[in-house]
Amino acid sequence: MGFPKASVRQPYSLDAIVDVAVNEFLNRGYDGTSMDDLARAAGISKSSFYHHISGKEQLLRLGVSRALDALFAVLDEPEATSGAHVDRVRHILRRTADVIVDKTPEVALLIRVRGNTETERWALERRREFDRTVVRLVRQAVRNGDIRSDVDPALLTRLLFGMVNSVVEWYQPGGRQTARQLADAVERVALTGMQAT
Repeated sequence: MGFPKASVRQPYSLDAIVDVAVNEFLNRGYDGTSMDDLARAAGISKSSFYHHISGKEQLLRLGVSRALDALFAVLDEPEATSGAHVDRVRHILRRTADVIVDKTPEVALLIRVRGNTETERWALERRREFDRTVVRLVRQAVRNGDIRSDVDPALLTRLLFGMVNSVVEWYQPGGRQTARQLADAVERVALTGMQAT
């Protein structure tokens, strides 16, 4: 199959190429996706692909960076940096649900990295950094008596964000639940279950 002539195809951008790569990595697995697969999916030649990027690992980094950048931006929001620690955890939990809805494919890709490449190891370390930040907030909320103390803060954080992260497997934009309803449900279930009695 030939590629469409530049005069008849839609122009493509690095963002569009990253979109294609994220979807191919999700469908085929990162290791199972070749540059030929990516070029074919984008409808451009492999040499045109290399005009934009150095290889598929760069595409993986750009894809997971979309999710990581959005998650770390949540940690910098005023509601996540000041106020009662339990309220900060609540805000981060709700906004993480928003990020997952907004960037479902990228978050799904981030969750699936296993550490086989330099980029995957970098992404895993960034995820751990995010988790450590939240664990510190949960630990302080426990000390303040706002969160139950009978569950280890690190375990509690893993359970909370494991629940939120599972949304990527089943959430359908335009489905029965809106993004707002999803965030409300996550907050109610998570915080009712972890608040001190």
